[in-house]
Amino acid sequence: MCNFVFLPYLCSMEQILKYFPQLTEEQQRQIAMLDELYRDWNAKINVISRKDIDNLYEHHVLHSMTIARMINFRPGTRILDFGTGGGFPGIPLAILFPECQFKLIDGTGKKIRVAQEVANAIGLKNCQPAHLRGEDEKGKYDFIVSRAVMPLPDLVKIVRKNISKEQHNALPNGILCLKGGNLEAEMQPFRRIVETAELSQWFSEEWFKEKNVIYLPI
Repeated sequence: MCNFVFLPYLCSMEQILKYFPQLTEEQQRQIAMLDELYRDWNAKINVISRKDIDNLYEHHVLHSMTIARMINFRPGTRILDFGTGGGFPGIPLAILFPECQFKLIDGTGKKIRVAQEVANAIGLKNCQPAHLRGEDEKGKYDFIVSRAVMPLPDLVKIVRKNISKEQHNALPNGILCLKGGNLEAEMQPFRRIVETAELSQWFSEEWFKEKNVIYLPI
């Protein structure tokens, strides 16, 4: 049994490897570094609830990586993390998919600073954090990812312009969102095409109940 007092990151790595056993030594090294880095930065710039920092790996790292159960991004895929905050889901996904390119944007400069410093510290080469509002992002991407930034209809209005017409993946280009709770109202305008998957079908921890990944092709 793990000793959470003395070996928190080792316990967390066991949890991550339970679901992603294919991680290379480099990927494991990068993920293992996140605990100390986020604790240090969170003490200076609050990007994660102080009460939730002990749950960093389950509630933030693993939660971000759940998108990989919906899609396995092919090499060369370009992904925009909209409203990344301190780097979620972008940084864990960039670790998981080193041959894809990620741009992480947020309108709050101090949060982007945390994402940039963390990416630099773990040697993440495929991740570009930028202090930018979604309305001002002009680039084209295969997918937009986010974690409950805003209601889906509002997100679609902002990022539709950023979805590339060129296809590279098994799923058509579109939006992948991590959300919890009752989603019926915000998915109503897209009910014929939106796909929703409950995370609890893939992840056994209690925290993942009533949490979902939403896929909306654009």
